[in-house]
Amino acid sequence: MKSILIIMSFFSFLFGSNTQQNDTITILDKPSFKMAINSKKVQLVDVRTPNEFNAGHIKNAKNIDFFNQSNFIKEFNKLNKEEPIYLYCRSGNRSQKAARKLDSLGFKKIFDLKGGYMNWN
Repeated sequence: MKSILIIMSFFSFLFGSNTQQNDTITILDKPSFKMAINSKKVQLVDVRTPNEFNAGHIKNAKNIDFFNQSNFIKEFNKLNKEEPIYLYCRSGNRSQKAARKLDSLGFKKIFDLKGGYMNWN
């Protein structure tokens, strides 16, 4: 029985639509992310560089470059830490780092797009 639960957990991890990282950070697949950002006005942030952002981005996203750490912290401190925040980058790597940083800054609910902008189109 225990081995069945382990196998089910493994398949759930691999194929589940949402992957929970911790209580604050949730990784969402494209359909879940899209539904969430389209259902209401949200804090949507693209953490790629300005050049990447200007080459194409999700509608209504704000660009806050993860690599510019002083500006990154300054700009995120202007946002509401009590409201959910939705993040993405190119592939999901930077946004995961950004999510951990936002968690340490006191943001309560962080949602990250699995696969990033490459997965969006």
